[in-house]
Amino acid sequence: MPQRGWASFEKNPHVALLGTDHDRPADWLRAGQALQHVLLQATMDGLVASMASQPLEWPETRWAARDPLSAMAHVQMVLRLGYGPEGHPSPRRPVAEALDFI
Repeated sequence: MPQRGWASFEKNPHVALLGTDHDRPADWLRAGQALQHVLLQATMDGLVASMASQPLEWPETRWAARDPLSAMAHVQMVLRLGYGPEGHPSPRRPVAEALDFI
């Protein structure tokens, strides 16, 4: 949107749609696996991601979110990807506290 302002770190935000050919439970599972892969790859590439499922909760807006020229008939997740400000790392327990080695 041309009139919308932007923060210095998001001059070019990118929105990605993750979708499937069909809308069955097996497709939901594959979409979740693909989402996991995308989020892990984004993290490895130094990107931040935010997810928006609200536009997909209503059939009318879910249908409008798809690309009619794509084979992706059912959008499962809307992702915003980009470079953001550095955040605090998530706290982690030492491996020895979580796993027992035999």
